[in-house]
Amino acid sequence: MPETTRLSVIAAPDLRLPARGFESRPHHADRIRPLASLSSKAAAARDERLDHFVSRDGLRFAGTHLIVDLWDAASLDDLSLVEQALRDAADRAGATLLNIDLHRFSPNGGISGVAVLAESHISIHTWPEVSYAAVDIFMCGNAEPHKAIDVLKEAFLPGMVTLAEHKRGVIL
Repeated sequence: MPETTRLSVIAAPDLRLPARGFESRPHHADRIRPLASLSSKAAAARDERLDHFVSRDGLRFAGTHLIVDLWDAASLDDLSLVEQALRDAADRAGATLLNIDLHRFSPNGGISGVAVLAESHISIHTWPEVSYAAVDIFMCGNAEPHKAIDVLKEAFLPGMVTLAEHKRGVIL
């Protein structure tokens, strides 16, 4: 079984951005209110619009974004395998596949592409000459993005997998 390193990253509400004219908080921060501050009418409207935000571990957020690195991986120049892996990853995660767009580069055979999902996307960029692939998995709603990682391991047989997780759109 390949070694997996898992990192978890949660956005800090008081994050200070680099001094390039940016404010210390996102431009939309003044519109973010704690869920408890919503009136019952506003809360009902939110629930009716089906925004597909995720509620887990006391947080409400847009979705989970996984950054996955596959090291010492095989078959990263096999276009049909990459396409099938994206299809199977979306299916295993319980996501709805809308479209796949892949491109093979010459002369190394690297592949870049995206599986567009109703729940967001899975993208892949491969460097077969160094046995490395970079994969982004972003999903909202009831999809389970971590389940897609097992499909990637089965398809590309990496010697090592690294994982960073970010909760996108956390409502404070």
